[in-house]
Amino acid sequence: MGCGRVGATLAQSLESRGHSVAVIDQNPEAFRRLDSEFTGKRVTGLGFDRQTLVQAGVEDAYAFAAVSDGDNSNILAARVVRETYGVGNVVARIYDPHRAEIYQRLGIPTVATVRWTADQVLRRMLPMGATDEYRDASGQIVMAQMDVHPGWVGRPLHHIEAATGARVAYLTRYGDGVLPDPATVLQENDLVHMLLVATDLPKVERVLTRVPPEVE
Repeated sequence: MGCGRVGATLAQSLESRGHSVAVIDQNPEAFRRLDSEFTGKRVTGLGFDRQTLVQAGVEDAYAFAAVSDGDNSNILAARVVRETYGVGNVVARIYDPHRAEIYQRLGIPTVATVRWTADQVLRRMLPMGATDEYRDASGQIVMAQMDVHPGWVGRPLHHIEAATGARVAYLTRYGDGVLPDPATVLQENDLVHMLLVATDLPKVERVLTRVPPEVE
């Protein structure tokens, strides 16, 4: 739902991966954002209207993304699709970060656009710290990209885990994801993605952004 820049890009990306896609927007002019090669359905209407959803094929849908420019419309559509039609993979874009937290805890996956953008800007302004990449529905478990002091380079990842009490989920190395094993050593320019309890985030940040302790 929503054929703005995000919705159009998402629809075309899904179709390029071999999926059948339907796009809903109440403004038929919005479909001009889709490439001429796009072969999916274009459905004019409200994304939370049941007749519109059925026309788009919601009864056979595997997933639904509500990415219009209205928080209320997105969350209403996401709830209708999940609760009325039983679509299990539903996500809503939410501009208000406080609302996003509430709906996340209610079990409705959200993308908090403003918070995500602010985090990305802060990461480039103040590189030492952490950026949330995922939180579970309860908000208690977080996966975050962690900046680390250069002193950690050359050390095995299990030293990082022992010092922080958190788990290294994966590394990004030269643009590729790497699943680490106990012998994996941190290299220069690696991006470290860690799983941890949300309340431990400040402590883990303090440990990783300082010179590491000596290891015998």
